[in-house]
Amino acid sequence: MATNHSESVKDESTSTEDKKNMACLILARGGSKGIKLKNIKPLAGLPLIAWVLRAAKDSEVFDSIWVSTDHDEIEKISLEWGAQVHRRTAETARDQATSIEAVQEFLRFHPEVDIVGQIQCTAPCLHPWHLTHIGRMLRDEGYDSVFSVSRRHLLRWSEIDHGTSKERELSFTEVIKIPHGTNGSVTKPLNLNPAKRPRRQDWSGELSENGSMYFATRELLMKGFFQGGKVGYLEMAAEYSVDIDTDIDWPIAEQRVIKFGYFGKTKPQGVRLAVFAADGVLTDNQIHFTLSGEEFRTYNVSDNIGIQKLKDKGVNVRIMCESDSGIHQKHAERLGVPLYVCPGDKLALLEKWRKELDLEWTQIAYMGCDFPDLDSIKRVGVGAAPEDAQHPAVTCANFVSKATGGRGAAREFCEHLLLIMQKAESATLQVPLSPMPSPQTTKIAPPKLK
Repeated sequence: MATNHSESVKDESTSTEDKKNMACLILARGGSKGIKLKNIKPLAGLPLIAWVLRAAKDSEVFDSIWVSTDHDEIEKISLEWGAQVHRRTAETARDQATSIEAVQEFLRFHPEVDIVGQIQCTAPCLHPWHLTHIGRMLRDEGYDSVFSVSRRHLLRWSEIDHGTSKERELSFTEVIKIPHGTNGSVTKPLNLNPAKRPRRQDWSGELSENGSMYFATRELLMKGFFQGGKVGYLEMAAEYSVDIDTDIDWPIAEQRVIKFGYFGKTKPQGVRLAVFAADGVLTDNQIHFTLSGEEFRTYNVSDNIGIQKLKDKGVNVRIMCESDSGIHQKHAERLGVPLYVCPGDKLALLEKWRKELDLEWTQIAYMGCDFPDLDSIKRVGVGAAPEDAQHPAVTCANFVSKATGGRGAAREFCEHLLLIMQKAESATLQVPLSPMPSPQTTKIAPPKLK
């Protein structure tokens, strides 16, 4: 559901002191500057926002989960992933609006909320146990605000005033020629003694906000503070502390998510059966004719290599098509995989194979592109669609390739399946890689407002 700003504000809920109402709030404007529509851009096969929505839902910490947005497509995807949507006003959707303003607007429309857990879309390695730990600190241990941090071992120095933009450029390209800034300014150490440089193993490092989460009470937030009162932090291990600001961060985050991300309550299993729709997945969904009327289609060599890699890993690979095609049959024979003509219920055929092979649905992967594929995409453990598939197929898939059908989509899916298999082989359970630290407390009195 979306908040309608023309309607009256909701009545106070029956939340009690024993069970304060805690809402998850994800701020997701459509006008992100670094990466266009970053919040719903596919990361490792899922919209970026889906990674944090799944962790929030499975944590079972929140009384409600909300996405605050001004963009129709972000709203649509958020609803599909189980969130409620708060439509921002023009005032809080502008580029100059701050996060605290957006949170305060949400609270004005939701007086039943006592605590807000603001989670950043750009924290895709968030796990439910991160959230349950913070929820316990706020509900059971008397904290007013808790935020996430990570430990860093950085030796920091003060910045030199390099004056004009030309001087700044020279200072980086000809640093030996310009050892100091304008007016004789020089850099100074901020957190070290150069005469006694610490070894990494002898220095515990420093804690820095990593921007993943900020939890605070209504009282603090309405005064304009994310931190105040009895303040605690949750230290997140480096493996889970991921941030995405620019295109350069994206491939790094993608690899980190595959290895350390949260894949849901059902743990990844090795894929045993992979099924590809022929039209629109292995081809570009077009039929070509010669002048003499002969039909032909094109296939992608890269896709063929990906399918062979799956076969080499022992995966049973099959192809489905909706009508008899000699061209598809020749291609399947060349790949060494069986082709099945299924003009009707594809899911029923998958069920038949599942029983014959004694598989769980989580061990089956399917890539399709259109309406006849929807039930199969939804039912299997790993359902996928090419980037140019019909919209219903894209929205219900949990992997969407960057490439289009017949132009590398199947290869991307094969590589994704190989990564999932690698993850299943390396760990049967996802557990914290480092011990959960004890809650850390600081008492901060918020400054008085003028």
